[in-house]
Amino acid sequence: MEYISIGGVQIEKTAALAPMASVADRAYRLMAKEYGAAYVVGEMASCKGLCYSDRKTAELLSVTPAERPMAVQLFGAEPPFMAQAVKIAEKYQPEIIDINAGCPMPKIVGGGAGSALMKTPKLFGELVKAAVEATELPVTVKIRKGWDNDNINAVEMAKIAEENGAAAVAVHGRTREQLYSGTADWDIIRDVKKAVSIPVIGNGDVASVQQCEEMYRYTGCDLVMIGRGSYGRPWLFGQIKDFYEGKPVRPEPSFEEKLTIMRRHIGLLVEDKGERVGMKEARRHASWYLKGMNGAARFRNLCGTMNTLDDLERLIEQIRNEQENN
Repeated sequence: MEYISIGGVQIEKTAALAPMASVADRAYRLMAKEYGAAYVVGEMASCKGLCYSDRKTAELLSVTPAERPMAVQLFGAEPPFMAQAVKIAEKYQPEIIDINAGCPMPKIVGGGAGSALMKTPKLFGELVKAAVEATELPVTVKIRKGWDNDNINAVEMAKIAEENGAAAVAVHGRTREQLYSGTADWDIIRDVKKAVSIPVIGNGDVASVQQCEEMYRYTGCDLVMIGRGSYGRPWLFGQIKDFYEGKPVRPEPSFEEKLTIMRRHIGLLVEDKGERVGMKEARRHASWYLKGMNGAARFRNLCGTMNTLDDLERLIEQIRNEQENN
């Protein structure tokens, strides 16, 4: 097994779980880690929210032993708040602190944070410097290809991050304008890798062992990061780990195994967030697990009606019965 080092943190060179707001919560991260994800990043937390003692924001920073090595991710657009937030985040003892300069969502971009920073390189550099100077922990950044196709500046941003002390840079090969549509540009990841000496993490359009291997080979990146390609498929991390350990790659789970894995994931969600909130959030996760099954469209619609764990059990039983009779 090969490893990469991010500021002294050793990480297996297999595949990491990308930070995904409102998706890659603790339950999702635990599932990914159980199957072999090399590294996970928490949901982004607002620097201002932390500085103003917002309890919900602080909850996004908690790290459990099973999730390590793990980064917590911060977003903001004001260096003094970034520095203060980093000091607060340190108390949760993550291995790494990550700065989000990639989120394309309007409510984040509207405040000058997330991928809006792709338009303000000077401010971006000041934020990285403020974070690095506030902590002994490695500080990393997540960026995009650029703001739009007329403003592609990931290489410039990566150089700025390195110059200001960042320990690694993750690059999503799409512009902010693309959101999550179209195809990720792996050329920009390769260009960033050639331009900086810190580790580069590649992100975008990896949903199989083959695509993971292709990204490593094509871009030369130091670590592959998977986001949407893992929806309802935490075992993907195990398949990739098998490949890089030189083992036979485990097959896709059977229909019955998928139901068991789904139940475990939703159980963790409910355990962490309570039944009311957990089951509401479980609806989309369940629909991802059921994708590709016979009658999946109807079953996925039924997922939207789940409110309790008993509802989940009834749905699983109904799916089993119908699959057996087909």
